Amino acid sequence: MPVAIITGASRGLGRALAGALAARGWDLVLDGRGEEALRTAAAELDRDIGGARAGRVEGIPGDVTDPAHRERLVAAAVALGGVDLLVNNASALGAEPLVPLAELAEAGLREALETNVTAPLALIRAALPSLRAARGAVVNISSDAAVEAYPTWGGYGAAKAALDRLSAVLAEEEPALRVWAVDPGDLRTRLYEAAVPDDPDFAARPLPESVVPAFLRLLDERPDSGRYTAPALLAAAR
Repeated sequence: MPVAIITGASRGLGRALAGALAARGWDLVLDGRGEEALRTAAAELDRDIGGARAGRVEGIPGDVTDPAHRERLVAAAVALGGVDLLVNNASALGAEPLVPLAELAEAGLREALETNVTAPLALIRAALPSLRAARGAVVNISSDAAVEAYPTWGGYGAAKAALDRLSAVLAEEEPALRVWAVDPGDLRTRLYEAAVPDDPDFAARPLPESVVPAFLRLLDERPDSGRYTAPALLAAAR
């Protein structure tokens, strides 16, 4: 069975991706900062799929900015057979709710950069031997804030823009891998709600499950490394 590491997998997009891969029989190593939420997510995956799958689900609570935690994630995946897919989904806003750059604390910006850029690169580096052996794939979750200038989204957008550039360079340096930066769009997630708690359109925003087919299309078709948006991938599949 192929093996995937998914960070930020206790809820939202990470949880939705985990469910889709579990249904396909993947072995999963899931990361999340909340131990109880992660344990619940892992248990739900086992219950939902039940005997229909031979794959295993291992939830490892912790913070992706912790080097020891990243080592545990990779070691768990290697014990399951390697790393075929790494999904860097865990994110930090830098301020909750978001604030203008004039009000963004330096500590908040550092948190956004550490979680959204430094930790993904460190996890990629730790998993790279296994990814190379499997000719695997890296999915870095981006944002439209990486390419558009939205008020209050400066710190988070800067971090995601850096992640986009990191993804593009990694793709050039590791041509045997697939490296995809994917903007899923504004989804009805806890992260978005924390960012903009007074958004009147929040209840109408799509659920994370609605964009999962876009990610599955990447895995099925393995297009060239690059930056993709979930809406465009979904539209092209129709």
